[in-house]
Amino acid sequence: MNNKSPKNIFQAFTKHFRFHSKKEEQGDEMEKIAAQEQKVFAFETLVSATKDFHPDRKLGQGGFGPVFKGKLSDGREIAVKKLSQNSGQGKKEFMNEAKLLSRVQHRNVVSLLGYCSHEEEKLLVYEYVANESLDKFLFNSGRQGALDWKRRYDIISGVARGLLYLHQDSHICIIHRDIKASNILLDDKWIPKIADFGMARLYPEDQTHVNTRVAGTNGYMAPEYVMHGKLSVKADVFSFGVLILELISGQKNSTFNQDSSSQNLLDWAYHLYKKNKTLEIADPVLASSADPDQVAMCIQIGLLCVQADPSLRPTMHHVILMLSKKHGALNEPTRPGYPGSRYRRSRRPNASSSTPGTSGRDDSQSYSTTNSNSASASAGASASTSGTRSDSRGKRPMESWNN
Repeated sequence: MNNKSPKNIFQAFTKHFRFHSKKEEQGDEMEKIAAQEQKVFAFETLVSATKDFHPDRKLGQGGFGPVFKGKLSDGREIAVKKLSQNSGQGKKEFMNEAKLLSRVQHRNVVSLLGYCSHEEEKLLVYEYVANESLDKFLFNSGRQGALDWKRRYDIISGVARGLLYLHQDSHICIIHRDIKASNILLDDKWIPKIADFGMARLYPEDQTHVNTRVAGTNGYMAPEYVMHGKLSVKADVFSFGVLILELISGQKNSTFNQDSSSQNLLDWAYHLYKKNKTLEIADPVLASSADPDQVAMCIQIGLLCVQADPSLRPTMHHVILMLSKKHGALNEPTRPGYPGSRYRRSRRPNASSSTPGTSGRDDSQSYSTTNSNSASASAGASASTSGTRSDSRGKRPMESWNN
C-alpha cells in the first residue's frame, strides 16, 4: 500500500476527469467522502497481482475497459478494472462508479476495495467474485443445472436485499439503472452481489422522480423511463421484476421466442398467470427441486414489479415483506409494461393482506407507439418473436410438479 494521504491521491485521481456541467457539481462532495473512505493501491502492487495485466488474467471487457483477476501478497483475490485511455463515456462512468461505491457496504453489493492513479493509468480494485455473473449460468443450457430452485430463490432474495439497501438504507438513495443478469455476480457460496454502478444515479429525497438521459439495457428498462426519461426507484423495481421472471423461466426477455402470440417474456408470463397456469412459466430443470407454492409466489411478485403503472409497483421494502409471506397474501398484478405498451390508471386491485407501496407520483398518461422514437424503443426492448417455437400456445409441460 502507498503511504501517501488518501485525500491527496484521490484528488490527483479525479483531477483529470473534471466535468464542468452543472450535473457534475454535486460530485465534489462525493469525492470528499471517497477520499476519507477509500484505500490507495500502488500501481506496482496491481502489476504484480495481475502478472503485468497478462491476457490470461483477463476476466472480461467492461464498458470502460478490461477487467483482470489478481492476487495480492496477503493471499486475497481481487478484480481490477482498468480504464481504457481512449474511452470517452467510460471516463464518466468510471468516476461515477468510484464515487458511488466509496461508502456502499452490503453483503449483496460488490465491494470496492480501493483505487489506483499512476500517471495516465486509472484503476478500481474490487473483491474477486468466484462464480462469474448470473447470465453465464442462467442463459447457458449446459450450466443451468447448477442453479437449482434454492439457489435461484436465494439470488432473488439477495438481490432484493441489495436493492433495498441502495434505495433506502445507504447514506443516500442510489438508483442503479442497469439491474440485469450480467450485473449480478455470484461468489463461491452463490451469494449474489449487485455490480457495475457506472450508470447509477443519486436520487434526491425530496423528489418523486428525476428527468435524465435514458441509459440501460433493452429488455430491462421500465417503459416510463424509456419513453419519457423519468427515473425513480420504480425503474429498478421493474428491472428486478424482469430478473425474477428470467430466473424462474430460464428465458431471456430481450430474446424471448417461446410464444408467437406474446410480446415478450413478461406478456407471456402474465397470460399464463391469468389462465391459472403459473407453473408452466417455470424452467423445466427446476421440476425436481422447486417448491411449487414458493415458485408461484415469486412469479406473482415478479409480475407485480413489472406492472405498466409505476405507482402500482411495490417498493423494495414491500418486496422483502412479500417474500417473507405466503402466496395468498399478495395483490393481483395488472398488465406488465414495456416500451410502447398502454395502461389506464384504475383502482388498485384488491388484496387479502399486504399492499405494495407507491412512488407518490400520480402518473396518469398512457404510453403509446404514436411517435417513431417510442416505436423504435419498443422494437429494441421487446423480445424477438422469430425462430423455432416449442409450442404455439407457450405451454411448458410440468406434470412432475404435481406428482
